[in-house]
Amino acid sequence: MRVLFDQATPVPIRKFLIGHAVRTAAQEHWDTLKNGDLLLVAERAGFDVFLTTDKNMRYQQNMAGRTIAVVAIGVQQWPALQPHVALVVAAVNAATPGSFTEVDIPVE
Repeated sequence: MRVLFDQATPVPIRKFLIGHAVRTAAQEHWDTLKNGDLLLVAERAGFDVFLTTDKNMRYQQNMAGRTIAVVAIGVQQWPALQPHVALVVAAVNAATPGSFTEVDIPVE
């Protein structure tokens, strides 16, 4: 799958997404786009999953008819996320077109 990381998504997750092609919004020069426009250009570019830390996307974007899945994680800091990265990997692997998955990261 092709995975696009939103701006605040911790980049170290990339090495755990084995078998996936990962790019960041900045690498694609899309870092100034708002969420709706970003999803649209990502879909047109053939991305399958959008990984974000913006849990409000569930309420801001209509996923009906979308070909891209959104996986939202509630933690931006890598040290807090690292022990639970398997939850993120599982959500990305299970993503289906038009789905929205929120990954709850336990606060320790």
